Formats: sequence, structure tokens, C-alpha cells
Amino acid sequence: MKKMHQSKNKPQFEAPKYTYRVEWSREDDVFLARCLELPSISAHGTTPEIALEEIIKAVRESLRWMTEEREEIPEPLGLKKFQGNLTLRTSPEKHRELAIKSAEQGLSINQYIQLKLN
Repeated sequence: MKKMHQSKNKPQFEAPKYTYRVEWSREDDVFLARCLELPSISAHGTTPEIALEEIIKAVRESLRWMTEEREEIPEPLGLKKFQGNLTLRTSPEKHRELAIKSAEQGLSINQYIQLKLN
């Protein structure tokens, strides 16, 4: 994570700009909400909307605390610029298999993997 410059009282990024996931928990009988950029934070609610409201409040408070403590604040995924490069490590056997399958289709390994990802 790169260090973000923050003003004294306001976090660099606003809580609603982060990436959230809400899912039903059969075990807890509630909707659980998480922030992908801050995975240690979660919240719950009886509806997806309440769970989302609660996680946004928790993230907002965490960002305030992180700012006060001069902690690094992660950049929201939606604002982050990606280069499009992906490094993948695999076994020599899987590498060989990918090389054969891509050659059979007349593609480079990169083109073959991209085709499979789409």
C-alpha cells in the first residue's frame, strides 16, 4: 500500500468509494457486509441495506481513526489504476499443459489464458 496524504481532519478517501460485499450468513442468520480494501472490518444487519449502511459507518470511523493515527489508508479499488500486467506462477506440468493447449488453438499462452479468463 502506498502512503496517502491526508488533511488533518478528513480522510483522503470517502467511505462510499470503497468496494463492499454483502452476503447472507445462514450460520449467523443475518446479512454480513465486508469492505474488500479493509478486510478486517465487517458489519451485519437484518437486511442487505442495513448491513451495507453499517459497514459504511464502520469504514468511515476506521478511516477517521487511521487518519488520526497517521496509518496508511488503502486506495479504493474503483480509483486504483491497473497496468494490465499479471504475473502467474504455476507448476512446470501446468505450464507445459497450457503451452500445448494454446499451440493447439494457434494462440500464445497469454492469449489462451486471456480467452479462458473471459
